[in-house]
Amino acid sequence: MSDLITEKSRHEQDDSSPYASSAETYAAERNPALLNDHLAPEDSYTSDGTYWADLKGSELRSWVNSQSNGEAARELRAIGASMKVDPAIPIKQYFSRYAINGMGLFVEGYVLFSIGNLSSLFKSAWPNCWGGTHAQCNETLISSVTYLEIVGIIIGQILVGVEGDWIGRKFGLVQDAVVMLIGVILLTSVWGSTLQGWVAAYTISLFIYGIGVGGEYPMTSTRALESGPNGPAGTRDDRLHRGRNVVLAFLMQGWGQVFNQVVLMILLVIFHDGPDRTAPPYSEKTVQLTYRVSFGIVAILHAWLVYHRFYKIKDADAEVRKAKKRQNTSGYDIQSLKLINGHYWHRLVATAGGWFFNDFFFYGNKIFAGVFIAVIKPGASLFVTWEYNLLNCAVSLVGYYLAAFLIDHKFYGRVRMQQIGFFFDFIFFLFGAIFFKQLQEPGSHVKVFQFMYFMSSFFNQFGPNCVSFLVAAECFPASIRSTAHGVSAAVGKLGALAPTILYNYIDNQTKFWVVPWFGLGGVLVTWAFLPDTTGLDLREQERYWVCVRAGREQDYHGIAIHPRHLSWYERTVLKRQKYYDPVQDRLDRIDELRVLYESHLIAQADESGDHDHSDHAFISPAIAEYFQKESIDDKKRTQSKKERALHEEAPEVRMRSQLAETLRDD
Repeated sequence: MSDLITEKSRHEQDDSSPYASSAETYAAERNPALLNDHLAPEDSYTSDGTYWADLKGSELRSWVNSQSNGEAARELRAIGASMKVDPAIPIKQYFSRYAINGMGLFVEGYVLFSIGNLSSLFKSAWPNCWGGTHAQCNETLISSVTYLEIVGIIIGQILVGVEGDWIGRKFGLVQDAVVMLIGVILLTSVWGSTLQGWVAAYTISLFIYGIGVGGEYPMTSTRALESGPNGPAGTRDDRLHRGRNVVLAFLMQGWGQVFNQVVLMILLVIFHDGPDRTAPPYSEKTVQLTYRVSFGIVAILHAWLVYHRFYKIKDADAEVRKAKKRQNTSGYDIQSLKLINGHYWHRLVATAGGWFFNDFFFYGNKIFAGVFIAVIKPGASLFVTWEYNLLNCAVSLVGYYLAAFLIDHKFYGRVRMQQIGFFFDFIFFLFGAIFFKQLQEPGSHVKVFQFMYFMSSFFNQFGPNCVSFLVAAECFPASIRSTAHGVSAAVGKLGALAPTILYNYIDNQTKFWVVPWFGLGGVLVTWAFLPDTTGLDLREQERYWVCVRAGREQDYHGIAIHPRHLSWYERTVLKRQKYYDPVQDRLDRIDELRVLYESHLIAQADESGDHDHSDHAFISPAIAEYFQKESIDDKKRTQSKKERALHEEAPEVRMRSQLAETLRDD
């Protein structure tokens, strides 16, 4: 394909000119292959410049498998080489790249998972308040613990989502950490003159904490998505490992749940003063010490998170600043927000709807986990229930990691992973509804029920839970990304709120009949409206959005509108792929690269240091060489035109020149 550029340059010359041959020589000296690393990187294009998604059949399978296996081998070699220097290096890199980005979700998973675990403990210590009678506490107040927690999360998701695009990512990150720190301090120290007063204070503290938690969703996702280095290495990592980067940060939520369960079990054994260190009844002192110390431990991590985000994070706003600069806007990008509702409403349906269906599954599964455990282990004590919760968390972690492993594979990717996860959860719960009574019978049937319980958690993580968190950010342009993620997450939390209300009014078997259809709905919404962004360079999405925002959608011809990266609705109904033209796109990208090169030269010549253009990292020596030769070619062509004009338009000059030549010969 690069030869087309040279050919185009040659055809622009006047073939009748005696100087055309020299111009062709100049163009040939300017080798288009110098741009290939930028325009057709080997991780996304074949050697002849064909985009991987344009390949068909066995050729596509061969290329994808070769590229995937080659990248895996490269990473394993890099890990092996670093371990020879210091075995701790890969662990340090994992924590600095993924665990630190996801630490907000770690503490969130720890605290919120603790709320459900502690409710069972509170019922044991205060049966007249948290138990079935509610003689000491208002029943509505007890129910509001869960409701207000979710309401706080929804407020935080929308509020901080907007702030992240308006004020900046770092502001949102620091604000979340501060609000969560205040919330966990309140949860640790909350008190009341009466038991009902204590519950009220506990509920308000949880509501405040929930606001901070809500903001973690858009902030962690955009941070993990945008935290790569600038330049070619960063964009390569974005194309090949963007999904993994986000999911490995997101799965820290799962680790938080595991650690919380372990800490609660250890603390209960330490503080319980009964003859059996795990069996009820549990005294009020045991419960108070267990829950307060568990929150106090994680409060230390919250304080560290505030420090780290305030002092150590420096580059969180780089991408959103670049997006606003491209669009010549400051403050909040209202125009893009309006365009999202018109141009990308179907993507919002996919990300918000998929998240809603997923959270109905995810939180519904947690809410009636007791139903599963009561069937699997009739009469199980609180401690035994916690053991099963811990095992379920471990199974979920396997799902998280497998999702991170396969989410960037071009044959599996986002859309297929989400559809398969939804489908298996649909099957598991439908099977449970049909055979609900038989599965509760002693013997092998209970084992089947147990298998269904654990595998529903596995496919929830190895499917819609991880995918919905990722695509809610990467399907949208940077200037509005945080808002779109926050809105999608907030709609998802409505899916978490729905089962908490609904399950109060239906029996256990009916719950199993209700849940499966949300899995089927998730499959359909994903199929119809979710684009597959696996392997897509997000810079292309930004190029496309610049054209859309300027009302010139037809001027974009790149891979962001390749059929592979569009949803069924975008391909079939909107036909957005109609402007896809890889040849024209290459020419457009060369023009854009030329502008960037000229900007780079101006920045180098400007001693004021006012130019801060991170995109200049893309100007490699090869690109500089190409445009330097182009500049020389332009000068030579200009000189050739002057000489041709001189000889064609001034014949007397040509005659004098010929006469002078004759006289010299004589």
